[in-house]
Amino acid sequence: MIATTPEDVWRLLGELIQSQKQTDRELQELKQILQRQAEEADRRAQEADRRRQEADQELKQILQRQSEAADRRSEEADRRRQEAERRRQEAAQEAERRRQEADRRSEEADRRLQETDRLVQETQREIKDTQREIKETQREIKKTDRQIKELGKQIGGLGNKIGSFTEGLALPSMQKLLMKEFGMEVVSPSVRVSKHGEHIEIDVLSYCNGDLNTAYLVEVKSHAREESISQLHNLLDRFRTFFPEHHNKTIYGILAAVDISPNLCQKTVESGFYLARIQDEVFKLDVPENFRPKAY
Repeated sequence: MIATTPEDVWRLLGELIQSQKQTDRELQELKQILQRQAEEADRRAQEADRRRQEADQELKQILQRQSEAADRRSEEADRRRQEAERRRQEAAQEAERRRQEADRRSEEADRRLQETDRLVQETQREIKDTQREIKETQREIKKTDRQIKELGKQIGGLGNKIGSFTEGLALPSMQKLLMKEFGMEVVSPSVRVSKHGEHIEIDVLSYCNGDLNTAYLVEVKSHAREESISQLHNLLDRFRTFFPEHHNKTIYGILAAVDISPNLCQKTVESGFYLARIQDEVFKLDVPENFRPKAY
């Protein structure tokens, strides 16, 4: 739908601002989901590593027991060989018994080795599965990052369009306001100056020589925020450095906003700045009767 009336324009501006807030919330929720997925993948990898370590430890214990048993059997065999002449028959019977026991233990060891090998292979498969899941998650994260970057570019372009529209709307009515309310002679939009590698940009610069000898710096915002006041402070503090030709003028600041909260309106006035808001499709001053602006 194409906006055909000023009311439609302001309604569309509000919808765009709400859409941007909704997009920010959705992006935050997506990041939280991806973070939980990454944490789950890490947990599974740690569990697989723990199981592998347990299997390795169990295998070491089995081999240690086998070695110790073999050493014991060797010592016993030496002792029994020394007694062979005296107890030949008894030794033969004992040897047979011990052979059978050794076979049983060997079979048990083989069984446990097979079980350990099975556990190791299973653990390796789980590790590979986890690694595949991690790689898949990383691919999803990279894909999401690309989508977020692209969305950021789109949002940034939309913000620039809104800002340009607001400044274009502000200039004609702001020019009338500065000339009628403050008696200014010169009104210049979008003033940019660079000196010694530093830059300054003023949305609207207005001044008058002669008896008034005054200048006004206007900061135009489609949606004013807390830092808008700081930005205007910074412009006023640096103005004479970039404009020495106006060093003897009295300087005032004006914050012109399409959308601004009541709390921020109060802070703007308390900071000594004029506040201009949209009324009947044009910018008009919105300050109390006893307002005393701060001169720079």
